[in-house]
Amino acid sequence: MASLSTWFRYIVHKLEYSVSLSWKNYKGGQIGDREVGHVVWKNLFQGKLTYLHWNKGEEMAPTIGSQGGTLLVRKIPAADPARVCVGDVVVLKYPENPENYLVRRLAAIEGYEMVSTDEKDEPFILERDQCWVLSDNEALKPKEANDSRMFGPVSMSDVVGRVIYCLTTPVDHGPVQNSQTSMARDSAVLEVELDVDEMVKNHRA
Repeated sequence: MASLSTWFRYIVHKLEYSVSLSWKNYKGGQIGDREVGHVVWKNLFQGKLTYLHWNKGEEMAPTIGSQGGTLLVRKIPAADPARVCVGDVVVLKYPENPENYLVRRLAAIEGYEMVSTDEKDEPFILERDQCWVLSDNEALKPKEANDSRMFGPVSMSDVVGRVIYCLTTPVDHGPVQNSQTSMARDSAVLEVELDVDEMVKNHRA
């Protein structure tokens, strides 16, 4: 059972998420002035900060087994360098088909200079709100990995969550290795919302 300090940190995270999501919806014109407060309280007391996502493929091996994994993903209402860090495993909209989602590791964010191993390619700097994502499987060629080496920089707004836990089988599961900063931020959320039994029940393999 989570301690009082863990619950306090968890509530702070929920409040931050609720405010961020409400502000995002307000700026997008989806809600009006009178609805902001209501939406903040609704998100604070209802729903979770996480959701389950199924991922299959060799691109993220060994972090996620090639046979597939049920992932616990922390929702990110508005991705920016203050909320996601280089080294995080993220869920993002597939640039070539935004209705589909990819799981990749954040390798660089705005301001980073990108230098290719191919001398023919000119170095460039990631612009504001851009990021670079890579697969974990170093054995794959860029085309097979289907990451930023193929489709280029990705908008930070396409990042919708951070993977914090992976279940490959009912006996093979554990936290996902993200940046130290993000793992510290996610510890309270993981302790309160992790339900391995639910992940097993929803596992497709």
